[in-house]
Amino acid sequence: MYYSAGNYEAFAHPVKPEGVDKKSAYIIGTGLAGLSAAFYLVRDGQMKGEHIHLLEKLELAGGSCDGRKDVTKGFYMRGGREMDNHFECMWDMYRDVPSIETPGVSVLDEYYWLNKQDPNYSLCRATENRGQNAHTDGLFKLDKKSALELSKLFITPEKDLEDKKISEVFSDDFWNTNFWLYWQTMFAFQRWSSALEMKRYLQRYVHHIDGLPDFSALRFTKYNQYESMILPLVKYLEAHGVKIEYGMDVKNVKFDHVGDKLVARSIEYVKNGEKLSIDLTEDDLVFVTNGCCTDTSCYGDQNTAPDLSNIKNGCGESWDMWRNIAAQDKRFGNPDKFCTAVDKTNWMSATVATSDDEIIKYIMEICKRDPRSGKVTTGGIVTVKDSTENWYLSWTINRQPQFKAQDKNTVLVWVYALNTDREGNYVKKPMRECTGEEVCKEWLYHIGFPIEKIDEYAKNRANTTTCYMPYINAFFQPRKEEDRPKVVPEGSVNCAFIGQFAETPRDTIFTTEYSIRTGMEAVYTLLNVDRAVPEVWGSAYDVRELLRAGYYGLDKKPLSDAKLNLIEKVALKALVDKVKDTDIELLLENSGLIEKE
Repeated sequence: MYYSAGNYEAFAHPVKPEGVDKKSAYIIGTGLAGLSAAFYLVRDGQMKGEHIHLLEKLELAGGSCDGRKDVTKGFYMRGGREMDNHFECMWDMYRDVPSIETPGVSVLDEYYWLNKQDPNYSLCRATENRGQNAHTDGLFKLDKKSALELSKLFITPEKDLEDKKISEVFSDDFWNTNFWLYWQTMFAFQRWSSALEMKRYLQRYVHHIDGLPDFSALRFTKYNQYESMILPLVKYLEAHGVKIEYGMDVKNVKFDHVGDKLVARSIEYVKNGEKLSIDLTEDDLVFVTNGCCTDTSCYGDQNTAPDLSNIKNGCGESWDMWRNIAAQDKRFGNPDKFCTAVDKTNWMSATVATSDDEIIKYIMEICKRDPRSGKVTTGGIVTVKDSTENWYLSWTINRQPQFKAQDKNTVLVWVYALNTDREGNYVKKPMRECTGEEVCKEWLYHIGFPIEKIDEYAKNRANTTTCYMPYINAFFQPRKEEDRPKVVPEGSVNCAFIGQFAETPRDTIFTTEYSIRTGMEAVYTLLNVDRAVPEVWGSAYDVRELLRAGYYGLDKKPLSDAKLNLIEKVALKALVDKVKDTDIELLLENSGLIEKE
């Protein structure tokens, strides 16, 4: 497996890998990583579909990329997915996955047209004082010290950031900046999250710094992630003869050590209460989704809070399986690094369904758009700035309808909170203890709904479902490189790890791209596919993007307007004089860091 950039490799079709006709594949988990691995086995590995077996415990594919309607309780959306134009592996796949809605076009075509015709951007990034615009105004408000700390983190080697928290690399003033407000709520980072992962995010998305405050960098699917992303992929695989076997509760993959080689020899699973196994040869490829951020999700509804009584720190089916595998060799990673601190890795979401015109009026006051128009509404999350010491609430309305079966008058609001153990501003209890109705009350309070009407409208004019996820931020836990297994560990003959807890260089977890990339890299490595995997977009090495990031980091001011001491001012003048009439001067001028004469 190797990396490449540009369209020479991107548009090429590889020759059929040697010996592929005698090989089979077993893919554990049907999240985006597992489905992507199956796709690349079919398209580029040219493996027969009937040789590919997807093993799924549940009765529905998709993993964490879900979206469903419970006929008795209502709509559930545990989370949402934000996409980037430089998700190179994702677009490589979806350009060849047919749309299930528009004949003759791909999912990528459909997605591209939608986001060109209806570009995403926010008109209100944060509120305060019950629905009033907090006027973050696209500014980062970074003080000099915070800006320098960010820059230092950007260039610090990953090895020096192992096991470090974000709080160990920033001073207290940083937490009061708009930058941290945007960053924390957009990506769900916490102060105790991994500094290493934050560095990766900084480098990965430096080209989008100007789109961070208003979400103009983002693109979204038409419907919920299951209907827009998972279902077309499942239909593609089924059309190629790939079989998804449901009710397969995989407990372990057993390995033989042959010298330095690791050979997967059996898959142990439970089906219909019976313990069974699949014997493997070296021609049977195994793809393991190790760990799951939505493991042990706990659901609530309008009248019931989620039941958390069965949550046991460090336990969950995906973690138990990974722990069984990891016990066999240190190359298989360390699941306990991620799953043993549910007090730090949880947050909670809710889905509010309403068709009430008065509630919608208050929504429109904030986002300045009609949620029933079928177009971008909030353009990303709206963060409730004065809830930071309480639930730390954010909410969003994506294009409606979010479900094909959704009534045209109904609007679905996705709400999430980072602090589930603190009482709300209006509802004086922790979110995790709240019914859907109570969560809706807190949200209505923060959008400025009349207090005297809140209780009645939350009860009778909306239906709210909830989901508590104890491991949703598990991948942000401070770690070392070896804590996540490499996509294909050293010496592995027929097994790869895929998904958010496998390790691939430079890319960022908690993204669709990461899951798809691991699936692609796994297939290309084990089958020796003679085509490049697209490298992670290299904006971190593009001087134009770095200079541009500096300009926006200074809130769109030239260096001369920055708060510089005398020595810094003298140094800046010397630099400007030195590069005069060179391409460097042009680069600085084009970035906005120095003014054109």
